Amino acid sequence: MSESSTISSLYSAHLSGAVDSSVAEVVTSVGIDIGTTTTQCVISRLTVKNTAPGTLVPRMEITDKEVIYRSDIHFTPITGDNLVDTDAVFRLINAEFTKAGISPSDIDTGAVIITGETAKKENARRISGEMAGYAGDFVVATAGGKLESVIAGRGSGASDYSRRHFLTVANIDIGGGTANIGVYRCGKVIDSCCINVGGRLLRVDPEGGQVVQVTEPMARVLDDLRLSLSPGALVDPQLVEIICRRMAEVVANALKTKKLGGLEDALMMTAPLRLDYEVDCVMISGGVADHAYTTAPCDTLKEIARYGDIGPMLGRQVRQVFKAEGMEMIRPTETIRATVIGAGAQTVDVSGSTIVVSDERLPMKNIPVVIPFSEGIPESPEEIAEAVGRGVSSLYEAMDLEPLAIGIQGDGYLSYKKVQLLARGLLSGLAPLIRAGHPVVVVMEQDSGKVLGQSLRALNPGAQVICVDQIEVGEGDYIDIGRSIAGGTVVPVVIKTLVFETRQS
Repeated sequence: MSESSTISSLYSAHLSGAVDSSVAEVVTSVGIDIGTTTTQCVISRLTVKNTAPGTLVPRMEITDKEVIYRSDIHFTPITGDNLVDTDAVFRLINAEFTKAGISPSDIDTGAVIITGETAKKENARRISGEMAGYAGDFVVATAGGKLESVIAGRGSGASDYSRRHFLTVANIDIGGGTANIGVYRCGKVIDSCCINVGGRLLRVDPEGGQVVQVTEPMARVLDDLRLSLSPGALVDPQLVEIICRRMAEVVANALKTKKLGGLEDALMMTAPLRLDYEVDCVMISGGVADHAYTTAPCDTLKEIARYGDIGPMLGRQVRQVFKAEGMEMIRPTETIRATVIGAGAQTVDVSGSTIVVSDERLPMKNIPVVIPFSEGIPESPEEIAEAVGRGVSSLYEAMDLEPLAIGIQGDGYLSYKKVQLLARGLLSGLAPLIRAGHPVVVVMEQDSGKVLGQSLRALNPGAQVICVDQIEVGEGDYIDIGRSIAGGTVVPVVIKTLVFETRQS
C-alpha cells in the first residue's frame, strides 16, 4: 500500500471514528542524489503513526526511521556531449534496487535531488520529470546552489548541531563542481551561497599524469595563478597543491569578506554571504569532505588523482587553510551522503476552515517552504519585507524564481493591526515573485488564514492568494496543496520533509 493510500484510509477511518492512534504503518522511502561527480541512493523504512488524540483530525508523523540499504557511490554517467546520460542513470538505479531486493512498485515515497554542475545540464529537467513518475510520490528538485546549500546543511547535521549548541554554523558542501555554503543559527538557515569550486573542475589521469579536462571555472583559477594547462599536459603534485590551495582560499574568503573581488567574485555563482553575523564553527560535507578530516596519503599524483580528479588534494588544502585562518572545523554526521541521506517522508493534514485560496492555481505540488521569522513576526512592514526577501534569496537567484510558500510558525494571537502589517510586508517581500506571475502562498499555524488572505487580496487585487492556516511546517519542507473541498472551506495539504541523519555529537 502506498503512503498516500495509507493516509487516505486513516483519514476516512477517522471520519467514521475508527482510527486507533496506536496503529502504525511502515512505508519504504528512497533518496537519490545525482551530482556532478557521483550518483547514489539510500533506502529507508519509515514508521508513520497518527500522533493526534483520537477526537482530532489525524496528524501523521514519522516516529521511527531505519536505513536499510545504502548503495555504492557511482560516478555520474556523462555522455560525450557532456550531458547526463539519463538512460545510464536509470540503469544504475535499477541495478541498485535489484541489489537491495526491492522493485519500484515497493517504494511509497522518496526524494530525487539533482545537484551541482549536473543541475546545469540541459537535460536535468528531463531527469527530474521522469524520476518524479518513476516510483511512488517523489519530491524532485533540480537544486540550484542555494537550495543545495540548505539541503546539505540539514543532511550533514549542521542544522541540528547549531540548534543544540546555540551556535552559528557554516556548512560547506564541496563536491565535484561546486562548494555550497549554508549558514545555520539555532537550527535555522540564515544565509547561503554557492561557489564554483570543486574537486572535478580539473580531471587528471592518475596513471599517466596527463590533464584530461580543464573546465571553465578551473581556467579562471589558472589565469589567477598565471598558470596554463590544457588536455594532454603533464601535471605534478606541487602544481596541483598550488591550484587547490588557491581554491581553498577562495572558499575561506567567502566566509570572512563581505565585498569580494578578483577570483572570489568570478567564481561566486550567487550573491555572496551577507556576513552580518559571526560564524562560530564550520562543517565540511560532500565528496571532498572525507579528505578534509583525514591525514590519508595524498603526496603522489596517483594518490591525489585516485578518482580521476583533484578532490583529495582540495580536501587537504581546505583543512590546512581553515586551520591557518583559525576556523574551528567540526566533523559532521554525514559527509559524502549529506545532500540526501534519507528521503521524502510525508505527513498529511487538512487546513483550518478559515482560509483564502485561488482554486485556479490548485493543485500545487512540491513547493519549498521558507520560514522567514524564526523569532516572531517583526514589528514593521519594512522588517517583514526584508526577512521575506532574505528567505526568497536563500533559495533562488533573481533570474530563476519559482513558486515558494512562506511558513509562519507559532499559534499565538494575531491582532487585526498585526495582520495588516504582516500583509503589507509579505506583499513587499514577495514582489519579485508576484511580478513573475507566481501566487502568494502562505501556510500558518495561527487560525488567521482568512483575514490575512483577504487583507492580501485587498492590498493587491491582482495577486493570486493561497493562504491556509492551522498547518505546521518547517524550514526545508515541501508541500502539496490540493483543490478545496467541503464547499471550499478546507484544502488537503501534504507536508513533505526530507529525512536526514541529523544527530550530531
